[in-house]
Amino acid sequence: MAETASDAVPSARALLKERDYLCFWVSRWTGSFAAQIQSVAMGWQMYSLARLAGHSVRESSFLVGMLGLAAFMPVFLLALTAGETADRHDRKRVLLLCWVGEIATVLTLAIATWQGWASVPLLLVVAFLFGAARAFFAPASTALGPMLVPRALLPRAIAWNSLAWQTASIVGPAAGGLLVARSTHDAYFVTFGLYLAAAAAVLMIRKSGQPTVNPGSRWTLMKQGLRYVWDQKIVFGAISLDLFAVLLGGATALLPVFARDILHIGAEGFGVLRSAPAIGATAVALLLAANPIRHRAGWFMFGGVAMFGAATCVFALSRSLGLSVAALAILGAADMLSVYVRQTLVQLVTPDAMRGRVAAVSSVFIGASNELGEFESGVVARLLGPVGAALFGGIGALVVTGAWGALFPALRKADRLE
Repeated sequence: MAETASDAVPSARALLKERDYLCFWVSRWTGSFAAQIQSVAMGWQMYSLARLAGHSVRESSFLVGMLGLAAFMPVFLLALTAGETADRHDRKRVLLLCWVGEIATVLTLAIATWQGWASVPLLLVVAFLFGAARAFFAPASTALGPMLVPRALLPRAIAWNSLAWQTASIVGPAAGGLLVARSTHDAYFVTFGLYLAAAAAVLMIRKSGQPTVNPGSRWTLMKQGLRYVWDQKIVFGAISLDLFAVLLGGATALLPVFARDILHIGAEGFGVLRSAPAIGATAVALLLAANPIRHRAGWFMFGGVAMFGAATCVFALSRSLGLSVAALAILGAADMLSVYVRQTLVQLVTPDAMRGRVAAVSSVFIGASNELGEFESGVVARLLGPVGAALFGGIGALVVTGAWGALFPALRKADRLE
């Protein structure tokens, strides 16, 4: 069937002509790469310190999960303030200050590890400070990107934004595993350099990042953001589906445990496991960047979440490295599919003046699904063991998929991403 005019989508080549967007993309990729290395190093260091201190596998798994809780708390506490800040102040400047904050956290870890005074409490404090920087980063970055491209290019830009994250998520964990195997403080120093590069790329963006500010007090703007998310059921349904599915299905938080005490593959194998979800996600992101979804978007989103839950169950039961890697790759591919639909729907229906606040609310949901999901995995692992925790999460994600399909029929029936 011939493509109609309404189906036409600007080519990826048009996106490459947007210089400021390319600077933004480089910053996003470099910073994501750095964050992945830092996450690998902190998770491995926390688990190693706990085991050296005599804690059991379950107790050490719980402490790894506590890193996620420490990083999520500031995201939750500062979300409304961060969203209002992104809708009132220059988003480039906010983003740059976030990079400065992340540079400070990783430099602290690098020096502490190098000097030999790293500890479990220090890792938890640094995770909290890192979360505070990320609380402002998410709404500023999410709101700045659409300002740098024509609206017709937004679906492709979102796919390429996801591609930046996912490709960094392939290279980052593998590099993190290799660096940690050599020296944890080396991993932190490399991360420090990458954050500097990300900050430099933001400085090269020429376009203004100053949004059009709606009148009203800070509290009024915050309430407007919350009301908008609640009233737009497609937005609320999309971000809450991600929250509960990934909150329950966050098996990746337990990868240090699986690598060391279940699959027995060490730090290098841990890096391979961490890279596997991103390999699957990158394959899907490349496909979507070249061929954006044009019809039946809601079904693609729900199908992705269901596949995510099923792959998590397979990973939980696997004792083979090959099968575990395959399950994680499918898990990542499915997650990428659902995230792409969610992000595109939310960005397209949200006016620019509201994007920071909507992104802030979304960041709380995403943070809850990721960082709080790590805490949930640690708690359940303490009760059921790591295998039981991963299996519980996968089944939970499948249940949530069915429940949200019934609760949000408009989201399930969403068709065109335009």
